[in-house]
Amino acid sequence: MSAPAPVPSVPESLVIVTGLSGSGKSYVNKCLEDMGYLCVDNLPLELVEPLLDHVTARLVGVILDVRNPGFAARFPEILGRLRRRCPGTRLLFLDASEESLIRRFSETRRPHPLAGDSSLLTALRNEREMLKDVRAVADVVVDTSALTVHELRSIIQKTFVGDPSRARMVVSTTSFGYKFGVPHDVDLLFDVRFLANPHFVPELKGKTGLDPAVQAYIEKDPESDVFLNRLIDFLEYLVPRYEKEHKSYLSIGIGCTGGKHRSVYVAERLAEVLKRKGFPVRVSHRDATRE
Repeated sequence: MSAPAPVPSVPESLVIVTGLSGSGKSYVNKCLEDMGYLCVDNLPLELVEPLLDHVTARLVGVILDVRNPGFAARFPEILGRLRRRCPGTRLLFLDASEESLIRRFSETRRPHPLAGDSSLLTALRNEREMLKDVRAVADVVVDTSALTVHELRSIIQKTFVGDPSRARMVVSTTSFGYKFGVPHDVDLLFDVRFLANPHFVPELKGKTGLDPAVQAYIEKDPESDVFLNRLIDFLEYLVPRYEKEHKSYLSIGIGCTGGKHRSVYVAERLAEVLKRKGFPVRVSHRDATRE
């Protein structure tokens, strides 16, 4: 007797994002990705249902709009099938006023997908009329006219709960050596070359800041505790304020001369403190093993 065919899995949450051109769909796509969603932008309508046969992600986001031929007429039927197949399906419709959309298109100088030979205002009104039935079946409608990107991100995070491990801002601490150049992708940069340097101690020179003997040597310098305490106080004040502004990632660079001893030690200490505060922390040592 043959085994029964496996039942295809469906996402726990399927968020379909649509709405007026220029209303913020691309930004919402990035928000969902930061929340742990697997997102596909501008997917052809005929591939939306087959997509569910090929993804195993718990959280899936699909961005759709009038760039799909016949979108307004075809989409409601597809949405009905998706809702029957995946109970966690929700449709988000992004709206905005004519004034705000005209301003956004003027600032970006992008053409409206329906403009053709008509004016921007005519294209906007035609699109709004085309999508009125889609808007009517949306689970969530958000008017982005007066929203900042931070306010829009906050609404998305509150409405569509993502991966809990991504709920907080991710902090990375990176050690490096100034002699090899400053990392180009750090938000905050701290120079620790004033601390006692293990490089000049023969038995410590070949070790790194991960070694207990090197750590003990640095900790003998009275400046190390003073500096760390002040830096931790500063970051305890600053990091929550970055998170309040809905910053997804914060990169902290710690530099010493060669990136092998002092910067490694400080980066590790900072990571320990931030982890205790509940932040997801990534630690990397760019130059620790460089000759």
